[in-house]
Amino acid sequence: METSSKEMVKTNSRSKQKREIKKLAIHSFVIALGIVMLYPLIWMVSSSFKQPAEIFNSVSFFPSDWTLENYTQGWAGVSGYTFGLFFGNTLLIVVLAIIGNVIACSMAAYAFAKLDFKFKPIFFTLMLMTLMLPFHVTVIPQYIMFNYLDWINTYYPLILPKFFAVEGFFVFLMVQFIRGIPNELVQAAEIDGCGRIKTYWYLILPLSVPALVTTMIFTFIWTWNDFFGQLLYISDLKLYTVALGLRMFLDSAGESAWGPMFAMSTLSLIPLFGVFIFFQKYLIEGITTGGLKG
Repeated sequence: METSSKEMVKTNSRSKQKREIKKLAIHSFVIALGIVMLYPLIWMVSSSFKQPAEIFNSVSFFPSDWTLENYTQGWAGVSGYTFGLFFGNTLLIVVLAIIGNVIACSMAAYAFAKLDFKFKPIFFTLMLMTLMLPFHVTVIPQYIMFNYLDWINTYYPLILPKFFAVEGFFVFLMVQFIRGIPNELVQAAEIDGCGRIKTYWYLILPLSVPALVTTMIFTFIWTWNDFFGQLLYISDLKLYTVALGLRMFLDSAGESAWGPMFAMSTLSLIPLFGVFIFFQKYLIEGITTGGLKG
């Protein structure tokens, strides 16, 4: 009996050691993978503090001679326009795009999720089909239409479509979330005298905060990082955004200003990291809840 008990203890000890070794191997693999993924970011940030001659001639992450000159030169901008102007322009587009997406997509989602109207299945199917269309398929028709409206070299093509629920992904995300709100609550609101607008405003919106915050975060990140759309529609320097401003530091015919470009790239990442860190809880909650319900 005593021998059997000792063998059992040894077996449990071996199993525990195997679990610890497996756990250590997994953690080591994850840490190594994380370092590989973060290497370009770490290299860029460290290069923003290096002298121009040291950026491509040193393998060390740490500058031998720390300098903030890249930041002062980068912030001064080019052709008389500072990088502060580019940050302001980008922030204007981002804020208006967020407002448009949140209002329009939530209203469209409320209609698809809780209201009954003619041809609703057909409209919902068409909305889903827009998710499958590659962006490049619609670029030329959109450009022709905006050019006909004389909106080229303005912010209108980047902002106004957001107020018409053109982002099918966000509509679908909110539809899935709103479908999880009990119909009894909507019926109770109607019995208390709430019309559709009041029900949307006082009931649907407060209960859809995680989905709304998720929409805000994704809109912020995608609009802030958008380069192709801004390059396509904006040509005036004073209307340039951060993404277009960074491109001005690169010169294919002459000497590129790598240091200032890395410095301004580092600054442009700060708002993205800030938004992700502060709203990470809502982002995960909105995605998981929207994906599980419906």
